[in-house]
Amino acid sequence: MACYDVPEGVDIRGRYDAEFAKILTREALLFVAGLQREFRGQIRYAMECRREAKRRYNSGAPPGFDPATRFVREGDWVCAPLPPAIADRTVEITGPVERKMVINALNSGAKVFMADFEDALSPSWENLMKGQVNLRDAVNGTISFHDQARNRVYKLNDKIAKLFVRPRGWHLPEAHILVDGEPAAGCLVDFGLYFFHNQAQFRSTQGGGFGPFFYLPKMEHSREAKIWNCVFERAEKMAGVERGSIRATVLIETLPAAFEMEEILYELREHSAGLNCGRWDYIFSYVKTFQAHADRLLPDRVEVGMAQHFMRSYSDLLIRTCHRRGVHAMGGMAAQIPIRDNPAANEAALELVRKDKLREVLAGHDGTWAAHPGLIPAIMEVFKAHMGDRPNQIHTARRDDAAAITAEDLLQRPRGSRTMDGLRLNTRVGIQYLAAWLTGTGSVPLYNLMEDAATAEISRVQNWQWIKYGAVLDGDGVKATVTPELFARVVEEEMARIEKEVGPERFRRGMYKAAGKIFARQCMAPELDDFLTLDAYNHIVVHHPKASSRL
Repeated sequence: MACYDVPEGVDIRGRYDAEFAKILTREALLFVAGLQREFRGQIRYAMECRREAKRRYNSGAPPGFDPATRFVREGDWVCAPLPPAIADRTVEITGPVERKMVINALNSGAKVFMADFEDALSPSWENLMKGQVNLRDAVNGTISFHDQARNRVYKLNDKIAKLFVRPRGWHLPEAHILVDGEPAAGCLVDFGLYFFHNQAQFRSTQGGGFGPFFYLPKMEHSREAKIWNCVFERAEKMAGVERGSIRATVLIETLPAAFEMEEILYELREHSAGLNCGRWDYIFSYVKTFQAHADRLLPDRVEVGMAQHFMRSYSDLLIRTCHRRGVHAMGGMAAQIPIRDNPAANEAALELVRKDKLREVLAGHDGTWAAHPGLIPAIMEVFKAHMGDRPNQIHTARRDDAAAITAEDLLQRPRGSRTMDGLRLNTRVGIQYLAAWLTGTGSVPLYNLMEDAATAEISRVQNWQWIKYGAVLDGDGVKATVTPELFARVVEEEMARIEKEVGPERFRRGMYKAAGKIFARQCMAPELDDFLTLDAYNHIVVHHPKASSRL
């Protein structure tokens, strides 16, 4: 029986596959195990610090700017000059590391493709390992895909987007790879395998002497950025390349990180490629941070946009911080997808995208995200109309006015209504997303929007918050208080609606019932779980105990 050749202390519990074995080589696993052994203590400490911060927030202390790091915020320093290869990041497309997606995204006309091991991917063993194979082939320029149903072969164009890779967050384990008897950090597996196999080829082709390039998710404190910086230095030393070759953009998608933007850039100043407004996770984090505060109930999620004062303040402060330090300030996701069977609705959706992107470029953002290739021409047109031939606005949109933004601005309560329709939409989206995730899909089109784990998290935590504090909802001309009994009825009714929408056969074959139970349990839990995917992860782990051996 074939099995993986692993070094001492490493055990692989995922299914053996000859193609995966070319990724999981002894040398690559030695590199990943080295990262795990060197940084696991720091990761544990960072996670304990998160738990301690949560205890403080739950006791009434809000996040704020740290007086101990004022010297960083007020200091006269800049990040290392940006690599010329990524000076222009006007439009970036994101998506999972699925083979056809990788080809289409690189061919999309976007300046950057962020290949995602995180929120847009269900982290099954098959998805993760196939993703590594797909990225290796993409970097080598050999990737192709034969769509049997359409009898069409997909290949890379001559001109493609620059590739960034987003590993998982610090909190997620990789249960299929054990190092010294414990699961490796998912992010070190994602980063380590990709870097080991692709760094030399990437630098000589796409990177113009720099790279690889990364996006880093879910940070809450600059100490977590410091760990990443040390990981990068360790990797560069292993590869024998110049320090500062690796570059990374950090997603500011947690409320605590909004108070740490300067410090995060400072820790990564030799490796920084700016910051990004991860606005959907940011809304999720707002609820999570204030989970013990009954006076912080969010309105319907459709009302929590960039016009809200706390959201606009965080975006403006991010732009000022990045440009002051010489790096990109990236805008947020346009999650709309083309509505092919309704031209009027499609044009209305595109107009919403144009308005959102006009707001971003006028505010000073250097680029932005799109979930679908069909949005790219419209977004590019908006940005180029205001930026002209300039690759970015780093030196022209200083946003010194944002220096006046205070902690109170970043924490202001969002305004809006809470409705029964909002509760129903949260429930329907959360269950359908989780059902797809459990069956291997992490990026799901629902109601003309591309949903990933971030929007499912908003749905979950908002339901939890409304149930816990008995939110009063408007709907059908009457007011209703959210109780566990009301929510149970909503779940039952929305499950019936989902079955009607997807059809009985697909409903039966899918994992909708299991998803409904997990989602409902999390929404009604006495204590809020930190992440939906941490609880659900155990449902997609499949161990093959004899998949590895030491020769």
